[in-house]
Amino acid sequence: MSRLRTGIHIAALSLGMGLSSPPEARAQHAPAGRVTAENARAGTTDWLLTKVEPVAVNVRDDRYQRQRSIEGYVSHASIRAGETLKGFVSTNPAAPYTVDVYRMGWYGGKGGRLMARLGVLQGVTQPEPVEGDKQLMEARWSASFELVIPADWLSGVYLGKLANERSGDQSYVIWVVRDDRKADLMFQVSDLTWQAYNRWPAWRSLYDWKQERWHTTPGAKVSFDRPYSFYYNMLPATLSTLSNGSGEFLLWEFPIAFWLEQHGYDVTYISNLDTHTDSRGLLRAKGFLSVGHDEYWSIEMFRNVQSAIASGVNAAFLSGNAVCGKILFSPDARGKANRAFERVGVYGPPGGTIEFKSMSGLTHERPYANELIGAHSTGPVTGGADWTCARPDHWLFAGTRMKAGDSVPGLVGWEWHGDPAAIPGLEVVATGPTFSAPGKPNGGTYTATIYPGPRGNFVFNAATIWWGDGLSAPPGYVRPKVYTEPRGPHPAVQQITRNLLERMRAAKGTSA
Repeated sequence: MSRLRTGIHIAALSLGMGLSSPPEARAQHAPAGRVTAENARAGTTDWLLTKVEPVAVNVRDDRYQRQRSIEGYVSHASIRAGETLKGFVSTNPAAPYTVDVYRMGWYGGKGGRLMARLGVLQGVTQPEPVEGDKQLMEARWSASFELVIPADWLSGVYLGKLANERSGDQSYVIWVVRDDRKADLMFQVSDLTWQAYNRWPAWRSLYDWKQERWHTTPGAKVSFDRPYSFYYNMLPATLSTLSNGSGEFLLWEFPIAFWLEQHGYDVTYISNLDTHTDSRGLLRAKGFLSVGHDEYWSIEMFRNVQSAIASGVNAAFLSGNAVCGKILFSPDARGKANRAFERVGVYGPPGGTIEFKSMSGLTHERPYANELIGAHSTGPVTGGADWTCARPDHWLFAGTRMKAGDSVPGLVGWEWHGDPAAIPGLEVVATGPTFSAPGKPNGGTYTATIYPGPRGNFVFNAATIWWGDGLSAPPGYVRPKVYTEPRGPHPAVQQITRNLLERMRAAKGTSA
């Protein structure tokens, strides 16, 4: 559509794609279903950003960059079919732009399917935020477009690719389309953690307090009412293009979703906020998946997942540093609930196996994360390691040919879990020392664990943010390299994951 539009009530052109069935998209271990059918549709790599022009926004530290030429955010972290998504976009200087909407999945290895096109729309330069209480930055922009989510859009992670028609610069907005159906697996994106590390507009994450960088005590508050800027951490600069507007999804989470959809697993997607607000909704799945860097949880999230496990739901924490920071929600300036939050505590004792000094100013109290996950973040918190088999006789390792001491090189990083809980039946299935650099141990010990639930279910903890690296490498994926370096898809990691998911799929599930 080439006509310039200025109103916000924009009807999306929903794009129907012809069906085909490439052999690689057929599920070997799952029955034909809606995920398989969706991924047999024509895919594209056009979702990838091809022109990103970050510029320094702070003279004190030009490592932090922002792309002002086009940036945006959306009204919902997750949304159901039939509901209206609002997009808030700024172009500086004002310029026309387009929005292409993609669902992320396998799609014959392309990674995405074009779902809708909006535009050309007339962009405006939206105002810079005014700093509020606890350094809160809310954009409070005027809505730029509205999109009613079509009934036939399958649950998944959706990217809106914003493209400035004048400069060619591009960025993303991101959201989850959720549903209410029963499914084998529930994939929870870690969007609270994405937002906690989001430094937009400049040095305003949970980790920034006045002039201090990597502040880890109470103080700052962050909002979902702002764009995701470039991901900033102790990671290669080449990762920043992927993260321009997409939080951390493309970095650590998409390789897991890509692999799940490649193999046709029956998966539904939710936001961290759904875990917070919809306790009964967790019972829709046989298996709950925490993925990537899932650090920030409310106490409601903790109790809801704990209750789901008690009801027979299996859980796999394919994540590291998970359930570490305790947060408290508040509404945004318009009164919408759960759009802002602050860090108020840590789900762990004052000392783990090594004192967690960087968060000593926060309240440490029960519940402890290892009482849910099996292990948790402990000092020295960061590091890397090979993922080394400790229980080759366990069903987890069936078909891997792994023996005690065999390792997956570099899979553990950059944050991990240790200090296993004294849970009856808990087993340490992989363990080893962590390193600050190859050959330089830093005193940490990671522990991957599994323990039985009360109804024949189980809880698995992979003890690494980088589990997805061992599963797949989607288009555009950039391998991390800090402390250590993972080596990419590995048959043992893939087989272990199959073993976990097949055990989940075979479960009777709950009565929800």
